[in-house]
Amino acid sequence: MSDPETQRPLYAVVLAAGEGSRMKSERPKPLHRLCGKPMLAYVLESLATCHADRAAIVVGHKGEWVTKKIAEENVGVALEFVEQAVQRGTGDAALIGLSGLPDDLDDDSDVIVLPGDTPLLTAATIGRLVEQHRATDVAATVLTAVLDDPSGYGRVVRGRNDRVVRIVEHGDATPEQLEINEINTSIYCFKRSLLAPALRRLNPDNAQGEYYLTDVVAVLAEAGHSVDTVIAPSAAEASGVNDRLQLALAESEMRRRTNEALLRSGVTMVDPASTFVDTTVQVGRDVTLFPGVMLQGSTVVGDGTELGPNTRLVDCRVGANAVIEETTARRAVIGDESHVGPYAVLAPGSEVASGVDTGPFYNSAAPSA
Repeated sequence: MSDPETQRPLYAVVLAAGEGSRMKSERPKPLHRLCGKPMLAYVLESLATCHADRAAIVVGHKGEWVTKKIAEENVGVALEFVEQAVQRGTGDAALIGLSGLPDDLDDDSDVIVLPGDTPLLTAATIGRLVEQHRATDVAATVLTAVLDDPSGYGRVVRGRNDRVVRIVEHGDATPEQLEINEINTSIYCFKRSLLAPALRRLNPDNAQGEYYLTDVVAVLAEAGHSVDTVIAPSAAEASGVNDRLQLALAESEMRRRTNEALLRSGVTMVDPASTFVDTTVQVGRDVTLFPGVMLQGSTVVGDGTELGPNTRLVDCRVGANAVIEETTARRAVIGDESHVGPYAVLAPGSEVASGVDTGPFYNSAAPSA
């Protein structure tokens, strides 16, 4: 994106109030973890990369839990939490979210509105959305995707001169509209000065009896304002995570991205498909990861170290030029040029000094002879 200091203010409203019943979990959906972090944290980090000035997070189901956990994450953007006490639809949630943004009298800001369950959405795609929105100076810009099978998604309806006139939900679409294969991803950029009045004009006259955020597009178009679109690089990037299957697919893609970044940074992976590294882990240069390695939490690995095969480290600190084979450790410290394993177990709080060779079958939790 352009220099943030030369741009008008950019805010975000993140919709994270849903119960997420299809996850079949006591944990609120925004807090389900991918590669070591709540999926909502990835959305917020992407907004921070795009220089959003503030993000208002709309919480509802188990909102105190969501607020506490996300506040503990270092996401890089100022946060404000607001509650949607009664679930009355995404339009109502967006209006509530606006109350969490600064009350600017001279408001020429833009507002990104997006769901909190899109962890694969990249900062680059958000940046493209905002840049085009500002370049065209339209009322709203919608991130869309083109699908071979758009079943279940809201359709982007265009009128004369190919202008966007409305978004119709699948359940409310006519047979002709169901043939449209351009779908709404529920990710938008609005002129803030036009968004709030449009939200207040919504009504719940639809199949669900809810205030649809999608109806804002028709409200703006009918008032003579232009609505633009940006097509997402892939539908998967902008897809929401609604159940455990989709969570597993998102985890797989996030791990692919993580491994690719590590390989490009100077890490060797003998078999990336069987190597699992959380996004919260730090790995130095010239590290070699053998098949079956799993690095989790706040683990830090020094330069030149060899890990694996079949090694799992959770919240550990490993020095430089160490060799760790077929070892399990949690909250342990392993010094430079040490050799741990094979078949070692390090209990929480264990320390292996630099240059030490523990030998096979070492168990730091075992009673001494």
